[in-house]
Amino acid sequence: QPDDRGLIGEVPVLRVTRRGPEALHFVPAPLEPGAAVVLSLDWDRRFDHMQQHSGQHLITAIAEQMFGFKTTSWELGRQRSVIELDTPSMTAEQVEALERSVNEKIRERVPVTVRELAADDPEIETVRSRGLPDDHAGPVRVVDIEGVDSNMCCGTHVSNLSDLQVIKLLGTEKGKKNKTNLVFLAGNRVLKSIEQSHSTEKALTSLLKNGPGEHVEAVKRLQSSVKLLQKNNLNLLRDIAVLIARDFKSKPVRSQLFVLHRKEGDSEFMNIIANEVGTEDTLLFLTVGDEKEAGLFLLAGPVEAVENLGPRVAELLGGKGAGKRGRFQGKATKMSRRGEVQALLQEFISHRSPEA
Repeated sequence: QPDDRGLIGEVPVLRVTRRGPEALHFVPAPLEPGAAVVLSLDWDRRFDHMQQHSGQHLITAIAEQMFGFKTTSWELGRQRSVIELDTPSMTAEQVEALERSVNEKIRERVPVTVRELAADDPEIETVRSRGLPDDHAGPVRVVDIEGVDSNMCCGTHVSNLSDLQVIKLLGTEKGKKNKTNLVFLAGNRVLKSIEQSHSTEKALTSLLKNGPGEHVEAVKRLQSSVKLLQKNNLNLLRDIAVLIARDFKSKPVRSQLFVLHRKEGDSEFMNIIANEVGTEDTLLFLTVGDEKEAGLFLLAGPVEAVENLGPRVAELLGGKGAGKRGRFQGKATKMSRRGEVQALLQEFISHRSPEA
């Protein structure tokens, strides 16, 4: 169970941990020894942990009684909690039956009590336990859910199962070898989850222009439309790439340097242009993506020139790349420096001998 938070006087408690029988409080400022202070507890956090922890005890006990599934570990998370059960699988029917049973116990208002036993009390052997820590000192704390469970525990708990309000089992996930993770919410977390789901439902109803029962089908239709648009867009980009290359090749006098940026392009778009133009006599510098932030680049041309310039182009663009056989391509983080790359390439061409 996560630790409590709160204030010691006006000083916030950042963390609490245990060392033997002592509770160590971590604070951002020193406190005056011997000073009288008021301790303020973050009750919302504490009560949330109480609900989840008592809920775990209840689920664990009922799961073992109903199906023989033992709990091997559990985690109280910030948004949901998980119980690891010693079973390779759990059916939807078993999850439903377990949820029904634990909520029946909540409606029965079963008391939850805490008692302390001496470390050598023989009764300790009769309660459920995962063992004591090596540095344990003092009495042993036992949490009882009347008629349901007795469990050795140092956590904070509700005094009656009715304080749990409700438990919702969200289903199972594959756990470690031959284990199953059971995900659950208890108490106020169930209410918050419903509120969040309702807000999402209202937003989707407004966006999709239909009722909640039709949301899934509407999203499926949108996904199909997007896939079709993406396919058509890709085909158009390919056609544009070919036309751009042919337009360059049709010029009576071709420049030795071809530079092009297209925001909506991709790697295939750049390679099509390079293939169509041909790179034996022309040095191509092509980029796609955001003009001022990140994107992709391709440097293509005579092998020796590309091997020489490729790493320098990548460095200028704040990116990384690799190449072979006259092509060097990669990712760039500083697309705004394309002008510097173009100047570098122009300078290289102007100093290149006719034989090169």
